[in-house]
This record gives sequence, C-alpha cells and structure tokens, in this order.
Amino acid sequence: MGTGQEQVKRELLLDGLDCANCALKIENGVSKIKGIHECSVNFVTKTLSMYTTSDMDEQVVEEAKRKVLRLEPHIRISEKRQGNFSQKQSGSGSNVNGEAGQGAEHANSGNHQHHDHQHTDGHVHAHSSHVHTDVTNGAGRHQHQHQSHAHSHDHAHDHGHDHGHDHSHAESGDAHAGHSHEHGAGQTKILLARLAAGSVLLATAIWSPLDGWAQLALYVVAYIIAGGDIVLQAFKNVIRGQVFDEYFLMTVATLGAFAIGEYPEGVAVMLFYQLGELFQGMAVNRSRKSIQSLMDIRPDYANILTGAGEETRRVSPEEVRIGDRIVVKAGERVPLDGIVKAGRSMVDTSALTGESVPRELETGSDVLSGFVNKNGMLTIEVTKTFGESTVSKILDMVQNASSRKAKTEHFISKFARYYTPVVVILAALIAFVPPLLLNGATFADWIYRALVFLVISCPCALVVSIPLGFFGGIGAASRNGILVKGSNYLEALNDVKVVVFDKTGTLTKGVFKVTSVHPDGARTEEEVIKLAAIAEANSNHPIAESIRAAWGKDIPSQGVDGYDEVAGHGIKVNVNGHEVLAGNAKLMEQAGIMYTKPQTVGTVVHIAEAGKYVGHLIIADEVKEDAASAIQALQKLGIRKTVMLTGDAKAVGEAVARQLGVDEVHAELLPQDKVERLEQLEAAKLPKEKMIFVGDGINDTPVLARADVGVAMGGLGSDAAIEAADVVIMTDEPSRIASAIRIAKRTRRIVWQNIGFALGVKAIFLLLGVFGIATMWEAVFSDVGVTVLAVLNAMRVLRIKDV
Repeated sequence: MGTGQEQVKRELLLDGLDCANCALKIENGVSKIKGIHECSVNFVTKTLSMYTTSDMDEQVVEEAKRKVLRLEPHIRISEKRQGNFSQKQSGSGSNVNGEAGQGAEHANSGNHQHHDHQHTDGHVHAHSSHVHTDVTNGAGRHQHQHQSHAHSHDHAHDHGHDHGHDHSHAESGDAHAGHSHEHGAGQTKILLARLAAGSVLLATAIWSPLDGWAQLALYVVAYIIAGGDIVLQAFKNVIRGQVFDEYFLMTVATLGAFAIGEYPEGVAVMLFYQLGELFQGMAVNRSRKSIQSLMDIRPDYANILTGAGEETRRVSPEEVRIGDRIVVKAGERVPLDGIVKAGRSMVDTSALTGESVPRELETGSDVLSGFVNKNGMLTIEVTKTFGESTVSKILDMVQNASSRKAKTEHFISKFARYYTPVVVILAALIAFVPPLLLNGATFADWIYRALVFLVISCPCALVVSIPLGFFGGIGAASRNGILVKGSNYLEALNDVKVVVFDKTGTLTKGVFKVTSVHPDGARTEEEVIKLAAIAEANSNHPIAESIRAAWGKDIPSQGVDGYDEVAGHGIKVNVNGHEVLAGNAKLMEQAGIMYTKPQTVGTVVHIAEAGKYVGHLIIADEVKEDAASAIQALQKLGIRKTVMLTGDAKAVGEAVARQLGVDEVHAELLPQDKVERLEQLEAAKLPKEKMIFVGDGINDTPVLARADVGVAMGGLGSDAAIEAADVVIMTDEPSRIASAIRIAKRTRRIVWQNIGFALGVKAIFLLLGVFGIATMWEAVFSDVGVTVLAVLNAMRVLRIKDV
C-alpha cells in the first residue's frame, strides 16, 4: 500500500458461504478488483474483509458484491456497519522484518527525583481519538483512527434490534440454493430423503432382474436424485468460467463412470459424496457453534433506569449513553463498562479473563461488559458507549483476527489454487497416454483409473480444516484471557526464542509499597511510619501515597505547619514545634544529619526529627505473584533468553532480575533507549528466531511496535493496552505468556497433523488408483472421510484450557 493513501476497511457478511473452496474462490476473485488493496474471506464467520481506497470506496464495494454474486449466486450479502471507522496508511511504521517505526509516538517520559528514586516510565493517556497502531507481518503499518464504533454482529438469533444490515440478495432465478457443507434442518431432511430414494433405486437396479434400458433408466433416475444439483452447478460454473472446483470434479468423475459403463459406481460415488458432505457440514457446523460459544459474550439488552430512577426499561446496549444508569440483576450479563453506584455482588469474569474464581464488586468498583452477575443487584453508571466497551472491542478483535493470515494459511491457499488443475491434467494424461503407449492397455481401464484420480483430487480437507484450526486456536486463547489479533501472530509465537519484559506494570505491580521499616535508636517502627505519614500528608507522589497506606490510620494535623517540598530531595515540615525531614540522602546531607545507609535494595526514605536521625523506610514496587513462575515456564518452553528493560535505578532493576531469574537486565532507560536496546537484541538473534516484547501497553508503544510480536499486559478495560499490541493478556498475569506460546504450539501441531494426514492419504490413494488397486468407492470414502476427520481434529484446539 502506498504512503499517505486513505484506506477504508469494509466488511461484508456472506450468508450461505458454507464451502471452503467457495471462500477461496471469492477471496481470489475480489482481491483482483482494482481499488482493493487487501482482501480476506473468513470461512468460519462468513465475513469478507477488504481495504479500499477512500475516493472510490462505494463503487469498489459494489463491484465486490457483483463479483461475489457472479462466483456464488446463492449467497446473500449484507454489509457490516463500521460507523466512521477508517484507516489511514502511514507507510512509515515498522513491520516484523525490522524497518524503523515512526508512527508510534511517545511523550512525557517523566523524570522524578524524589527520595533517591528515579522513575522514567511516563504514562501517557490520550484516547480522545483512539489513535493506535497495528503492526502486520510484512505489510507495513496501519494507523487506525476510531471516532465511533457501531459494531454489528452476525447472530443466529434476533436480539430485537437492528444491526444495520443492508441486504443485497442474489437473483431468485438461480435454482441452485447453494450446495453447501452446512445444511439447515429443512435442507438436511430433503437431502436425507434424496439419499434414501437414490439408495433404494440403486439397490433395485443392481439386484432386480431388470436389464438393458430399464436398468439404465433406474441408474439415471437414481443419479439425478442423488447428484442432480451437483451436475447443474458444475455446468453453471463452467459457463461462468469457473472450471476447476469440486462440482466439476465430481461431475466429470461420475459422468465418466457412466460413459464407460460403470453405472453402479457412478451413482454410488455421488451418494457417498453427498453423504460425506452432510457429515462434513455437521462437523463444520459443530465447530462453528463451539467457536461462537467462546465468543458468546455479547449482551442482548440493558435495563436502563428511567424517570426518577425507580423504573427500568429494557433497551439495546447501543442505545445507552455515557452517564446513564443501568441495573444488572442476578444471572444477567453486564452490558456496558461502568462504575458500580449501588449494590454488592460477585461476578463471573471467566468469559473475558479465563479466571474461574468470581470477583467481588461493591460501590465504586469498575465493572466491564461481559461480566456475569452471580447474586446481588448492581446499579451501574455507564462510562463508555457500547462501541467503545470492552466486550465490543474483544468481539471485534477476535472476529477480525483471521484477516491477518498465517504463512501456513497462505501456503494452503496457493497450494489449493494449483493442486486441482495439476491433478486434472495428470488425470487426462493417465486416461490417454498409457493406452497409446502400452500393449494390451485399454482406454476403459485407464479412463476408470483417471476418474479415481479425479475423485481424490478435491483439496477440501486442507482448505476447511486449516483456517478452522487457526481460528479455533485464537478462540481458545481468548477463553484463557489471551487476545491474539491474527493467525500470523499465533504462528509467530511458535518461533519465539527471546522474551523482553518491561519491569514496571509487567513483572511488577506498578504500585509502591513500604516493604520494611528500620528505626534508629529508641524509636519504634510505628513512630517512624507515623512521622513519615505526617510529613507526606500533602504530597501526591506515589511514594507518599504508599507511606500513608502503610500508616493506615487518620493522620493528625494538629500542631503541623510549615510544609515545604524540596524538589529532588524530600519534604520539611514542623510537627509540634520540631522540624521533621522525610526524603533522600541528599536531604539528610543538606541538613548535616548523619544517616544509616540501608542494606536492602529499594527506594529509601530517611526520617529525621529535631536534627536527629530516627530511621528509614524501604519502599519497593511489588513483584507480581506469578512473575518468577512465568520466567521458569518460558525457560522450560525453550526460550533462549529473557531480558528486562526498565527506567528504574540499576540496583533496583538488578535486584528484581535476580529475584525472578531473568537472564539479562538493562536499567535507567528512557523510552527511546528501550527501542535502541531492543534493536540491539534483534540484531543479535538468529534470523529465524522471533522476539516478543511484553509491556503494559500504555507507555511502551514504540517498543511494542518494534518487536516481532508485541504483548501488552492489558489490564481489564485498559484502552491503550487493547489498542497497542498484537497480543493482549487480559489478566495482567505474566504466566499467561507461556500459556499463549503453548496454545500456539498446540495449534500448529494440529494444523500440521491435518496437512500431513490429508496429503499422505491422498498420495496413497492416488498411487493405488493409478495402479488399478483402488476403486471409486475407496476413493470417495478417502476424500470425504479425510475431510471429516481433519475437521474433527481441528476442533481439538478449542478444548485447550491452559491456566
């Protein structure tokens, strides 16, 4: 995509898209339209995503709709409303191959010097226009600007409100209702009736005393009943220039069998094929429902308080505005993000975080859409519209994840494009070359072998099960509280050998806490903390807040005056006529007070009263409970090196690294220094190795963008985290990084099992067919059987529960 071009993302819902080959045809066809820069068809969610040039957006979309209908006339097209969502191509960002990124800016790297503590991680919140950066493998940078969201979701049931679907139906004159891999209840009954009638007629033709024209008539009627729709669609596709698809292959194979007098096999192959498609459709349908059940977190309604606040009215979540109050009863799903204004309850957060333990909410607690209220009734003041809510963003991310395809998926798409034509050409050579060159070879025998070849050649097992496997992996990760923004990132996690962590907010809680108190002389710990709390009573610094929290009682104000904050040193204050000092070593030296140098690593606050040293406090950022086990788990997974980058003092950084077992630490870094350090690590690793950076997603945007895979410790409701990275850990637990890698490895293992199994079985049967050992019966069984087994194997990804 060119620099500076305005790109608009458009999504079409393709109702009736039930064939993976059809999805591949549509993707290939639409991607060739002038004005479309990127195109992806998600077979699982029946969604066509495309990026168009803004100045010709509408005409391009109309052309895309016409193209879809030309390729698959039975499909009903509706447009997924995107609100004012647009995409501007900056062209200056970094991709995973290593170009320098300029699109992500970082500001306000605050540099406090207070109490011997240097903290250079400036947290920037600037979400008014939701500018964020997405890094895509090898595709440059897309800079998204979200002014408003109006997400619509393709549900099988009606929620009683309009999702803005602009339906463009196909011509009703097409008799083919869409031979699909998925059948509704009515279609299934009709197909079963046809299969039963065809089977009875076939059995009658085989075992009845009829012969000649009467017997042939029975075979023909049985064939038409069993596969007439396949033949009709094949001819329509040929007229439209679409030759090499499954309809064509099955039609040529079965009509060819009739041509050489193999009537029973011609009918039987069509019956088996239809039966296999039915089973495959059931498996795919079940898989789709399993994936959708993982994503079934969209709230159906909201109970909004009206009038004097005593009555409620049930409305669509999209109708609720910021500041409105809603009521969530026991058993209901929280529809929008907000703050609890009344009530106390336990909520189930597992749909968002994967955590099985309920969380307690009370007045003042933040609450997110997607939580399920377990017992009490909650009154919530809404803080975000539905389009900006957590559940809406999660749904949007997961449902659109397939637009960023893994290399394996691209390989299968290209493979399928060439595989079928090559097999058809080989079948033609098998049919006509041996009879012309070999003595005693008959055309009937070699044509039969060629027809067997054709039956096996459909690549359905691959084009159905591979995307299903990756989509299932993304769904399973989301169930474990891990949001992966694309199959490419899920696949990249397999090759990660270097993991780089930010410290504050990632490996540590980012919350300062008094970890130890060291009185000097006759003073008690309580007296030292009390003096420190009085001195820090009026300070807004995080360290002051931690001291007040450690005191935990009312701070006396009587007799306290003369408050003076000395920049970079600490605080002076008069308490009952005595000067109290609370600050760093520089403050003690300035006052000429002898002080004790601490042995413990951390931020030190020295306390003096009336010119005499009374003790010191050690304040540290608490390490997260699972941080050490997270590092160990990564090392067990074969991670070669773990690195920690921090803006903190060297002694603090090294102490945390030793405590956790991190291999390498770089301290006292500004945000731009982190990018430089990351580039040095990038240059030192092997070409095939991937590196991930794990940050808090707020002040680490440049580094997240520079890494092969950026992982944000998202924190529930953190807009910046959800927007900035390629992978978001919703629970803030570092241990979920190892979980993400394990899910990625299991997904790839299952995907490659399917590739090996499908290609292996097909290769065996192709050889057996060439040598005349396999008949059409075995051929069709191997084709549809392999597909069904591959789909069922792909579904195993959904059962991953790794917490």
